[in-house]
Amino acid sequence: MARPAAVGASVSPPTVSPAASIEHDVVIGDDTTVWDEVKIRTGARIGARCVFGRGAFVDTGVLIGDGCKVQNAALLYAPAELDDGVFIGPAVVLTNDRYPRAINPDGSPKASTDWDPTGVRVRYGATVGACAVVVAGVVVGEWSTVAAGSVVTRDVPAHALVAGSPARRIGWVGRAGVPLQEAPDGWTCPATGDRYRPRADGLELIDD
Repeated sequence: MARPAAVGASVSPPTVSPAASIEHDVVIGDDTTVWDEVKIRTGARIGARCVFGRGAFVDTGVLIGDGCKVQNAALLYAPAELDDGVFIGPAVVLTNDRYPRAINPDGSPKASTDWDPTGVRVRYGATVGACAVVVAGVVVGEWSTVAAGSVVTRDVPAHALVAGSPARRIGWVGRAGVPLQEAPDGWTCPATGDRYRPRADGLELIDD
């Protein structure tokens, strides 16, 4: 879900630390900052206005939209996909193997052809808090929040607040990230006054 840059905003080439490791055939968008010891592997595609903290890892072919923040030591394993405006906290892990093993049943080492990577999808505006683990194949819904330290084993609805191991919904959050308050016609954000109503996969904003 692409979002244009602000009208009149200046555009600069990406800033990449000399201490980062960027493999070939990587695309990094304008105004993106890549800090020390970040590893970005072949074929990754990164949008504009992103920030990558020290020690983050972006695997082969991972897709990252505009305006994302990937904090220190986060591990994004292929084929993960982040929509625009996603926040990935420090030491988050997006896994890619539903049935991990180092060896095959016959004891031989597993090769890349011995398993099918399954990526995590994090949708527009969502947050995955520090040290959370998201299991392969899970979809984290738009504007949702995964609390720090959670282990996410199933899809997260739009605007849901989930926590625990395994993570379960404990509330709802608005676009500002603040827990919503229940109202007669749905839920209200105490920070912005925005109103939300149920939909099939979570909540949606009520447009006045």
